[in-house]
Amino acid sequence: MELLLAVFLLPLSYAIILFCKKLLAWRDQRCYMVHYECFKASEDTKLNTDTCAGIVLRNKNLGLEEYKFLLQTIVSSGIGEETYSPKIVLAGQEDSPSLKDSLSEIEEIMYDTLDKLFAKTGVSPSEIDVLVVNVSLLSPSPSLAARIINRYKMKEDIKSYNLSGMGCSASLLAIDIARNIFKFHKDAFAVVVSTESMGPNWYCGREKSMMLSNCLFRVGGCSMLLTNKRSMKHRALFKLNTLVRTHLGSNDEAYNCCIQIEDSLGYRGFCLTKKLTKAAALSFTENLKALVPKVLPLWQLLRYVISSRFGKKNDTPVLELVAAGLDFKTGVEHFCIHPGGRAVIDGVGKSLGLTEYDLEPARMALHRFGNTSAGGLWYVLGYMEAKKRLKKGDRILMISFGAGFKCNNCVWQVMKDLEDANVWEDCIASYPPKSIVNPFIEKYGWINDPSASFVKLDWN
Repeated sequence: MELLLAVFLLPLSYAIILFCKKLLAWRDQRCYMVHYECFKASEDTKLNTDTCAGIVLRNKNLGLEEYKFLLQTIVSSGIGEETYSPKIVLAGQEDSPSLKDSLSEIEEIMYDTLDKLFAKTGVSPSEIDVLVVNVSLLSPSPSLAARIINRYKMKEDIKSYNLSGMGCSASLLAIDIARNIFKFHKDAFAVVVSTESMGPNWYCGREKSMMLSNCLFRVGGCSMLLTNKRSMKHRALFKLNTLVRTHLGSNDEAYNCCIQIEDSLGYRGFCLTKKLTKAAALSFTENLKALVPKVLPLWQLLRYVISSRFGKKNDTPVLELVAAGLDFKTGVEHFCIHPGGRAVIDGVGKSLGLTEYDLEPARMALHRFGNTSAGGLWYVLGYMEAKKRLKKGDRILMISFGAGFKCNNCVWQVMKDLEDANVWEDCIASYPPKSIVNPFIEKYGWINDPSASFVKLDWN
């Protein structure tokens, strides 16, 4: 009898031990965001209407047709007059940037946000265990990560990663790297720095698909402090619930829709093709297939399965989710959409059946700061916090797209009521404005006049 009992208890005990190990491992897979700090450039670098016109008109490669295209693009972009320009563009040196200029622009963003991050959290740079830096269009040697380590005299066994070429969705990719390292390193701190090199990559040619980036991209960035320390839970702003990455690099059309190239005159720039919206929709659909089961309640998933099997099919796959009656607000309360442009925001809003209230943070971030590439999501999140929308227990769906073509999405859980005005402090009271119409058309609408072809355009 005792032998039979031992035979029975031994595997049971082993199973219990395995279960406990799995449970403890699951509990250790935490990723908290302690703080994030967005960059705000100086007032003298703001791009108002007249400054934009001056930059455009001094490009001798452009003619009347290009001026008309730029006017239409800027007016419909959703960008306001208070975004920030690279200093070398304001100085008229965009056609001959130096390495010193490139590093100066990036270092100002990195060091300003990191100084404030360490000061506000009280965490010393020597305590950082993991450092992930993502800047797509600048990869010097020593790396940007090495420069940060040198400046702040971080410890010798720090795990550092320097990402380039990852595009606007790189921020969540960098966070995913930190999260995965947390699985094997307990009680660790990680810093993620997300920004972009704008000035040295300003396009000086005349290809319309490459001029779009000049209209949309602006200076900005963000540094974040993450941890898996259980003792830091009470100080954390957010907890990462889930993160899903999708890459369509094997699809030629998606791969080429957002790519850095040289034009026929030898000018280097970023080409944004008309296939971009299709690639975004496809990658978003694939990402949601993996994300939705992790986010929405079971009854919503059953409703979708039944409706998708017997209901009417939609030409746009991602719209089938809404057509099937799938309500994303049963799984998340807020939607933090990459402010890549008005078309991106409108497309995501339509796909998920969102209201203007849901889209307001992304629209306002685009209007006030422009598309700051990988740093853009955090200006959107900052707007939500400044507007006191984020309450304890709320869930935030972050949606990002980037070259490759990639779609990286995640869900954060708010750990406490948040109301820090952050980078929005000096203007949040005036947002949302009554109108976000760009005043460019009022001053330069004459370019569309047929008689303009007889006028010599000269900014001097």
